[in-house]
Amino acid sequence: MTILDDILKVKYKEVQQMQNVQLNVDLNVERPSLFERLKNTEHLQVIAEMKRASPSKGMIKEGANPVQQARAYEQAGAACISVLTDEQFFKGSFDDLKAVANAVQTPLLCKDFMVDEKQIDRAKMSGASVVLLIVAALDDETLKRLHVYAVSLGLEVLVEVHDVHELKRALQINAKLIGVNNRDLKTFTVDLKRTEEIAAAFPFDENHVLISESGIVDHVDAQQVASVGARAILVGETLMRSESVERALQSLQVQLPERVQ
Repeated sequence: MTILDDILKVKYKEVQQMQNVQLNVDLNVERPSLFERLKNTEHLQVIAEMKRASPSKGMIKEGANPVQQARAYEQAGAACISVLTDEQFFKGSFDDLKAVANAVQTPLLCKDFMVDEKQIDRAKMSGASVVLLIVAALDDETLKRLHVYAVSLGLEVLVEVHDVHELKRALQINAKLIGVNNRDLKTFTVDLKRTEEIAAAFPFDENHVLISESGIVDHVDAQQVASVGARAILVGETLMRSESVERALQSLQVQLPERVQ
C-alpha cells in the first residue's frame, strides 16, 4: 500500500458518508479565469497554497489562519489560491475553503483527492472556481466523467500528471490546465526533472498550459521550470514557512523566456 492508496481508501469512505448538496448558483462569486490569466502572462505565476500539514512533511504551520494566509497571498500577487480541504492527511477542511472564498477575489482551487461528483459539488458550494483531478488516482472512465461534470458546473479543472503516459491521458480528455507534480505520490520523493521530462512531450499551444507543482523553493527552481515552458508553479510549504509571504512569492515570479511568452 502506498501513501496514495491510503489516502484514496479514506476518500472513498468519506464519499459514502457525504450527503448530496443542492447546488445554488447564487452563492458563487464570479472569479477570473485561471487559464486566461496564465495564457496572458509575461512572468511565471504563482498558485499559492494554504497548507497546514502533509504526509511527507508532517506539521508545516499548525494553527495557520486560512483567511490571513489567503489575504497575504492575494496582496502579494498570487494568480490563484489553493486550499487543501483534506482533513486526515493535510489538516484542511471545506470550512477553510469557504472562509477563503469570502475573503479574496482571485481564482480559488479546491485541492483534494477527487473521486466522486459529490466532492466537486461541495467544492463548488464552498466557493471554488478550480478543482483538482489527479490522473494517478482515477481510471480513464472516471477521469473523463469527473472532468466533464466539473466543466459543466462552470469550474476550471487542474489535471495533475506525473509522467508522459499520464500526460497522454490528460490530453485525451482535453485538459487545458495540466500540472506536473514533481512529488511522486507513491514514495513522496521530489525531483524537478519531472517537469522537464513532461515539458519535452507537452503540446505548447493556445489550448494547454503547463504548471509545475511541488518542490519549488526559490527563484533558481522557478527559473528552472520556467525555462522549459511552465507558466505557473504551485507552492505551499515554502510560502507557509516564510517570514515574508510577499517577498517569497514575488521572488518566484521570474520573467518567462521569450519563446514561452
